[in-house]
Amino acid sequence: MHVADLPTPALLVDADALAANVATMGATWPGRALRPHVKAFKSTALARELVAAGHDAFCCATPAEMVGMAAAGLGADLLLANEVVDRRVLATMVGATLGSRLTVAVDSDETVDAAAAAGVREVLVDVNVGLPRCGCAPADAARLAERARGAGLEVRGVMGYEGHLMGDVDAKAERVAEAMAILAAAQAEVGGDVVSGGGTGTWDLNRTVTELQAGSYTLMDADYAKVTPFRPALHLLATVVSVNRAGGWAVADVGLKSTSLDHGNPVLDGHRVWFCSDEHTTFAPDRETAWPAVGDRLRLQPGHVDPTVALHEVLHVVRGDEVIDTWPVDLRGWDVRRG
Repeated sequence: MHVADLPTPALLVDADALAANVATMGATWPGRALRPHVKAFKSTALARELVAAGHDAFCCATPAEMVGMAAAGLGADLLLANEVVDRRVLATMVGATLGSRLTVAVDSDETVDAAAAAGVREVLVDVNVGLPRCGCAPADAARLAERARGAGLEVRGVMGYEGHLMGDVDAKAERVAEAMAILAAAQAEVGGDVVSGGGTGTWDLNRTVTELQAGSYTLMDADYAKVTPFRPALHLLATVVSVNRAGGWAVADVGLKSTSLDHGNPVLDGHRVWFCSDEHTTFAPDRETAWPAVGDRLRLQPGHVDPTVALHEVLHVVRGDEVIDTWPVDLRGWDVRRG
Protein backbone atom coordinates (compact mmCIF):
# COMPACT_ATOMS: atom_id res chain seq x y z
CA MET A 1 0.00 0.00 0.00
CA HIS A 2 1.09 3.56 -0.69
CA VAL A 3 0.44 6.67 1.37
CA ALA A 4 -1.73 7.99 -1.46
CA ASP A 5 -4.13 5.08 -0.84
CA LEU A 6 -4.87 6.08 2.75
CA PRO A 7 -8.06 7.95 3.62
CA THR A 8 -7.45 11.20 5.44
CA PRO A 9 -6.93 12.29 8.15
CA ALA A 10 -4.32 9.63 8.92
CA LEU A 11 -1.34 9.48 11.26
CA LEU A 12 1.97 8.54 9.65
CA VAL A 13 5.07 7.31 11.50
CA ASP A 14 8.33 7.70 9.61
CA ALA A 15 10.10 4.40 10.31
CA ASP A 16 13.60 5.77 9.77
CA ALA A 17 13.06 8.89 11.89
CA LEU A 18 11.62 6.75 14.71
CA ALA A 19 14.62 4.41 14.58
CA ALA A 20 17.01 7.37 14.66
CA ASN A 21 15.24 8.87 17.67
CA VAL A 22 15.30 5.58 19.56
CA ALA A 23 19.02 5.19 18.84
CA THR A 24 19.85 8.76 19.89
CA MET A 25 18.02 8.49 23.20
CA GLY A 26 19.33 4.98 23.88
CA ALA A 27 22.93 6.06 23.43
CA THR A 28 22.59 8.38 26.43
CA TRP A 29 19.97 6.44 28.40
CA PRO A 30 20.55 2.73 27.70
CA GLY A 31 18.46 -0.17 28.94
CA ARG A 32 16.50 0.50 32.11
CA ALA A 33 18.09 3.90 32.56
CA LEU A 34 15.21 4.86 30.26
CA ARG A 35 11.60 4.22 31.26
CA PRO A 36 9.67 5.20 28.09
CA HIS A 37 6.32 6.85 28.74
CA VAL A 38 3.68 5.03 26.68
CA LYS A 39 1.20 7.91 27.01
CA ALA A 40 3.07 9.58 24.15
CA PHE A 41 2.32 6.88 21.58
CA LYS A 42 -0.30 4.56 23.14
CA SER A 43 0.67 1.57 21.02
CA THR A 44 1.99 -1.76 22.25
CA ALA A 45 3.46 -2.36 18.78
CA LEU A 46 5.68 0.70 19.16
CA ALA A 47 6.49 -0.36 22.72
CA ARG A 48 7.79 -3.66 21.30
CA GLU A 49 10.21 -1.67 19.14
CA LEU A 50 11.58 -0.11 22.32
CA VAL A 51 11.91 -3.50 24.00
CA ALA A 52 13.90 -4.65 20.98
CA ALA A 53 16.17 -1.66 21.56
CA GLY A 54 16.77 -2.76 25.16
CA HIS A 55 14.13 -0.76 27.07
CA ASP A 56 11.69 -3.11 28.81
CA ALA A 57 10.53 -0.94 31.73
CA PHE A 58 7.73 1.50 30.97
CA CYS A 59 5.82 4.45 32.39
CA CYS A 60 2.05 4.60 32.07
CA ALA A 61 -0.37 7.47 32.61
CA THR A 62 -3.54 5.44 33.25
CA PRO A 63 -4.54 2.10 34.78
CA ALA A 64 -5.89 1.13 31.35
CA GLU A 65 -2.43 1.60 29.84
CA MET A 66 -0.99 -0.61 32.59
CA VAL A 67 -3.50 -3.35 31.84
CA GLY A 68 -2.97 -3.08 28.09
CA MET A 69 0.79 -3.32 28.40
CA ALA A 70 0.56 -6.33 30.68
CA ALA A 71 -1.92 -8.06 28.36
CA ALA A 72 0.56 -7.59 25.52
CA GLY A 73 3.28 -9.34 27.51
CA LEU A 74 5.11 -6.08 28.23
CA GLY A 75 4.75 -6.08 32.00
CA ALA A 76 8.35 -6.66 33.09
CA ASP A 77 8.32 -3.39 35.08
CA LEU A 78 5.40 -0.96 34.77
CA LEU A 79 5.07 2.33 36.65
CA LEU A 80 1.73 4.10 36.97
CA ALA A 81 3.16 7.62 37.20
CA ASN A 82 -0.15 9.13 38.31
CA GLU A 83 -2.10 9.20 41.51
CA VAL A 84 -5.31 7.13 41.60
CA VAL A 85 -7.73 7.31 44.52
CA ASP A 86 -10.39 4.91 43.22
CA ARG A 87 -9.67 1.61 44.98
CA ARG A 88 -11.95 -0.34 42.64
CA VAL A 89 -10.02 0.82 39.59
CA LEU A 90 -6.70 -0.01 41.21
CA ALA A 91 -7.96 -3.43 42.32
CA THR A 92 -9.19 -4.19 38.82
CA MET A 93 -5.80 -3.17 37.46
CA VAL A 94 -3.97 -5.42 39.92
CA GLY A 95 -6.23 -8.36 39.13
CA ALA A 96 -5.82 -7.91 35.38
CA THR A 97 -2.03 -7.72 35.48
CA LEU A 98 -1.08 -10.80 37.49
CA GLY A 99 2.47 -11.84 36.68
CA SER A 100 3.58 -8.29 35.89
CA ARG A 101 5.60 -6.00 38.13
CA LEU A 102 3.51 -2.94 39.04
CA THR A 103 4.55 0.22 40.84
CA VAL A 104 2.19 3.10 41.61
CA ALA A 105 2.93 6.74 42.42
CA VAL A 106 1.55 8.06 45.72
CA ASP A 107 1.60 11.58 47.13
CA SER A 108 -0.95 11.60 49.99
CA ASP A 109 -2.39 9.51 52.78
CA GLU A 110 -5.42 8.80 50.57
CA THR A 111 -3.40 7.47 47.63
CA VAL A 112 -1.24 5.35 49.95
CA ASP A 113 -4.33 3.86 51.55
CA ALA A 114 -6.00 3.25 48.19
CA ALA A 115 -2.94 1.45 46.85
CA ALA A 116 -2.67 -0.76 49.92
CA ALA A 117 -6.38 -1.60 49.93
CA ALA A 118 -6.29 -2.52 46.23
CA GLY A 119 -3.46 -4.99 46.58
CA VAL A 120 -0.69 -2.87 45.06
CA ARG A 121 2.65 -4.07 46.39
CA GLU A 122 5.17 -1.40 45.36
CA VAL A 123 5.05 2.40 45.25
CA LEU A 124 7.15 5.47 44.53
CA VAL A 125 6.65 8.61 46.58
CA ASP A 126 5.82 11.39 44.12
CA VAL A 127 7.52 14.64 45.18
CA ASN A 128 6.64 18.13 43.95
CA VAL A 129 9.78 19.67 42.45
CA GLY A 130 8.21 22.89 41.15
CA LEU A 131 5.45 21.96 38.71
CA PRO A 132 2.05 22.92 40.17
CA ARG A 133 0.51 19.50 39.67
CA CYS A 134 0.82 16.25 41.63
CA GLY A 135 3.49 15.46 44.19
CA CYS A 136 3.75 15.82 47.94
CA ALA A 137 5.64 18.58 49.69
CA PRO A 138 9.31 17.50 49.88
CA ALA A 139 9.21 17.76 53.66
CA ASP A 140 6.34 15.24 53.78
CA ALA A 141 7.98 12.57 51.61
CA ALA A 142 9.62 10.61 54.45
CA ARG A 143 6.40 10.52 56.47
CA LEU A 144 4.44 9.21 53.49
CA ALA A 145 7.08 6.56 52.89
CA GLU A 146 6.73 5.37 56.47
CA ARG A 147 2.94 5.31 56.16
CA ALA A 148 3.29 3.21 53.00
CA ARG A 149 5.65 0.76 54.70
CA GLY A 150 3.31 0.56 57.66
CA ALA A 151 0.53 -0.41 55.26
CA GLY A 152 2.64 -3.27 53.89
CA LEU A 153 3.86 -1.53 50.75
CA GLU A 154 7.42 -1.63 49.48
CA VAL A 155 8.74 1.86 48.73
CA ARG A 156 11.06 1.60 45.75
CA GLY A 157 12.11 5.25 45.92
CA VAL A 158 10.85 8.60 44.64
CA MET A 159 9.74 10.30 41.47
CA GLY A 160 9.38 13.93 40.48
CA TYR A 161 8.58 15.68 37.23
CA GLU A 162 10.14 19.00 36.27
CA GLY A 163 7.49 19.52 33.60
CA HIS A 164 7.61 23.30 33.97
CA LEU A 165 11.16 23.18 32.61
CA MET A 166 10.63 21.03 29.51
CA GLY A 167 10.38 23.94 27.08
CA ASP A 168 12.55 26.92 26.21
CA VAL A 169 13.05 28.54 29.62
CA ASP A 170 15.71 30.86 31.03
CA ALA A 171 18.64 29.30 32.89
CA LYS A 172 17.23 25.88 32.08
CA ALA A 173 20.20 23.77 33.18
CA GLU A 174 20.45 25.54 36.52
CA ARG A 175 16.73 25.29 37.20
CA VAL A 176 16.67 21.58 36.31
CA ALA A 177 19.56 21.02 38.72
CA GLU A 178 17.70 22.89 41.47
CA ALA A 179 14.54 20.84 40.93
CA MET A 180 16.47 17.59 40.97
CA ALA A 181 18.32 18.61 44.12
CA ILE A 182 14.92 18.71 45.82
CA LEU A 183 14.18 15.21 44.55
CA ALA A 184 17.59 13.87 45.59
CA ALA A 185 17.15 15.27 49.10
CA ALA A 186 13.75 13.61 49.37
CA GLN A 187 15.19 10.32 48.18
CA ALA A 188 17.83 10.46 50.89
CA GLU A 189 15.02 10.64 53.45
CA VAL A 190 12.66 8.16 51.77
CA GLY A 191 15.16 5.48 50.84
CA GLY A 192 14.90 3.01 47.98
CA ASP A 193 16.98 2.70 44.85
CA VAL A 194 14.77 4.45 42.30
CA VAL A 195 14.88 8.13 41.43
CA SER A 196 12.46 8.48 38.53
CA GLY A 197 11.66 11.63 36.56
CA GLY A 198 12.59 13.91 33.73
CA GLY A 199 11.34 13.79 30.19
CA THR A 200 12.11 14.51 26.56
CA GLY A 201 12.65 18.21 27.21
CA THR A 202 15.36 17.63 29.85
CA TRP A 203 16.87 14.43 28.49
CA ASP A 204 20.31 16.02 28.09
CA LEU A 205 20.28 18.04 31.33
CA ASN A 206 18.92 15.76 34.03
CA ARG A 207 21.89 14.15 35.79
CA THR A 208 20.06 13.03 38.92
CA VAL A 209 17.41 10.47 38.03
CA THR A 210 18.24 6.79 37.83
CA GLU A 211 15.59 6.40 35.12
CA LEU A 212 14.29 8.97 32.63
CA GLN A 213 10.54 9.12 31.97
CA ALA A 214 10.64 10.23 28.33
CA GLY A 215 8.11 9.32 25.63
CA SER A 216 7.61 12.12 23.11
CA TYR A 217 11.16 11.68 21.75
CA THR A 218 9.96 8.61 19.83
CA LEU A 219 7.55 10.44 17.53
CA MET A 220 8.35 14.09 18.30
CA ASP A 221 6.11 17.08 17.82
CA ALA A 222 6.52 20.66 16.70
CA ASP A 223 6.74 21.94 20.28
CA TYR A 224 9.56 19.67 21.48
CA ALA A 225 11.35 20.08 18.14
CA LYS A 226 12.20 23.63 19.26
CA VAL A 227 14.38 22.38 22.12
CA THR A 228 15.61 18.87 21.20
CA PRO A 229 17.57 17.24 18.36
CA PHE A 230 15.07 14.44 17.76
CA ARG A 231 13.60 14.07 14.28
CA PRO A 232 9.91 14.58 13.48
CA ALA A 233 8.62 11.03 13.04
CA LEU A 234 4.89 11.73 13.32
CA HIS A 235 2.89 13.53 10.65
CA LEU A 236 -0.79 13.98 10.02
CA LEU A 237 -1.72 13.20 6.43
CA ALA A 238 -4.32 15.60 5.04
CA THR A 239 -6.07 16.32 1.76
CA VAL A 240 -6.60 19.80 0.36
CA VAL A 241 -10.38 20.13 0.00
CA SER A 242 -10.77 23.79 -0.96
CA VAL A 243 -8.63 26.57 -2.47
CA ASN A 244 -9.55 30.25 -2.50
CA ARG A 245 -6.75 32.06 -4.32
CA ALA A 246 -8.69 35.31 -4.46
CA GLY A 247 -9.09 35.30 -0.70
CA GLY A 248 -5.56 34.01 -0.11
CA TRP A 249 -6.22 30.72 1.66
CA ALA A 250 -6.67 26.98 1.24
CA VAL A 251 -8.27 24.34 3.45
CA ALA A 252 -7.17 20.82 4.43
CA ASP A 253 -9.40 18.14 5.94
CA VAL A 254 -7.82 17.92 9.41
CA GLY A 255 -8.99 19.84 12.44
CA LEU A 256 -9.67 19.69 16.16
CA LYS A 257 -11.00 16.14 15.92
CA SER A 258 -7.70 14.85 14.52
CA THR A 259 -4.98 17.05 16.06
CA SER A 260 -4.45 18.67 19.44
CA LEU A 261 -3.91 22.43 19.64
CA ASP A 262 -2.91 22.70 23.31
CA HIS A 263 0.71 23.35 22.23
CA GLY A 264 -0.18 25.46 19.22
CA ASN A 265 -1.22 24.91 15.63
CA PRO A 266 0.26 22.10 13.56
CA VAL A 267 3.23 23.00 11.37
CA LEU A 268 2.89 22.81 7.60
CA ASP A 269 6.17 23.36 5.77
CA GLY A 270 5.94 26.00 3.07
CA HIS A 271 2.67 27.36 4.42
CA ARG A 272 1.32 29.48 7.26
CA VAL A 273 -1.43 27.86 9.30
CA TRP A 274 -4.15 30.42 10.09
CA PHE A 275 -6.44 28.38 12.31
CA CYS A 276 -8.03 24.97 12.88
CA SER A 277 -11.74 24.27 13.27
CA ASP A 278 -13.60 21.02 13.87
CA GLU A 279 -12.78 19.36 10.55
CA HIS A 280 -10.54 21.87 8.79
CA THR A 281 -7.17 23.60 8.82
CA THR A 282 -7.08 26.92 6.99
CA PHE A 283 -3.66 27.93 5.71
CA ALA A 284 -1.89 30.18 3.22
CA PRO A 285 1.19 29.47 1.11
CA ASP A 286 4.41 31.32 1.90
CA ARG A 287 4.86 32.24 -1.75
CA GLU A 288 2.75 32.46 -4.89
CA THR A 289 4.38 29.40 -6.45
CA ALA A 290 3.45 27.20 -3.47
CA TRP A 291 -0.32 27.16 -4.02
CA PRO A 292 -1.74 23.65 -3.62
CA ALA A 293 -4.48 22.20 -5.77
CA VAL A 294 -7.67 20.60 -4.55
CA GLY A 295 -6.89 16.94 -3.94
CA ASP A 296 -3.21 17.45 -3.06
CA ARG A 297 -1.90 15.50 -0.07
CA LEU A 298 -0.03 17.34 2.70
CA ARG A 299 1.83 16.23 5.82
CA LEU A 300 1.37 18.36 8.93
CA GLN A 301 3.45 18.04 12.09
CA PRO A 302 1.24 18.13 15.22
CA GLY A 303 2.09 20.59 17.95
CA HIS A 304 1.68 17.93 20.68
CA VAL A 305 2.13 14.20 20.12
CA ASP A 306 0.34 12.68 23.12
CA PRO A 307 -3.23 14.02 22.74
CA THR A 308 -3.03 13.89 18.94
CA VAL A 309 -2.28 10.16 18.93
CA ALA A 310 -5.17 9.62 21.35
CA LEU A 311 -7.57 10.89 18.68
CA HIS A 312 -6.67 8.09 16.24
CA GLU A 313 -7.12 4.33 16.08
CA VAL A 314 -4.03 3.39 14.06
CA LEU A 315 -0.52 4.54 13.24
CA HIS A 316 0.58 3.93 9.64
CA VAL A 317 4.30 3.18 9.56
CA VAL A 318 5.83 4.54 6.38
CA ARG A 319 9.11 4.69 4.54
CA GLY A 320 8.87 7.41 1.95
CA ASP A 321 5.55 6.91 0.17
CA GLU A 322 5.18 3.23 1.10
CA VAL A 323 3.11 2.00 4.05
CA ILE A 324 5.17 -0.81 5.55
CA ASP A 325 3.09 -1.57 8.65
CA THR A 326 0.01 -0.52 10.61
CA TRP A 327 0.11 -0.32 14.40
CA PRO A 328 -3.11 -0.17 16.45
CA VAL A 329 -3.34 2.65 18.99
CA ASP A 330 -4.52 0.03 21.46
CA LEU A 331 -3.79 1.88 24.70
CA ARG A 332 -6.43 4.57 24.15
CA GLY A 333 -9.31 5.04 26.54
CA TRP A 334 -9.88 4.57 30.26
CA ASP A 335 -11.54 1.18 30.74
CA VAL A 336 -9.34 -1.18 32.79
CA ARG A 337 -11.60 -4.17 32.06
CA ARG A 338 -9.58 -5.54 29.16
CA GLY A 339 -9.30 -9.06 27.82
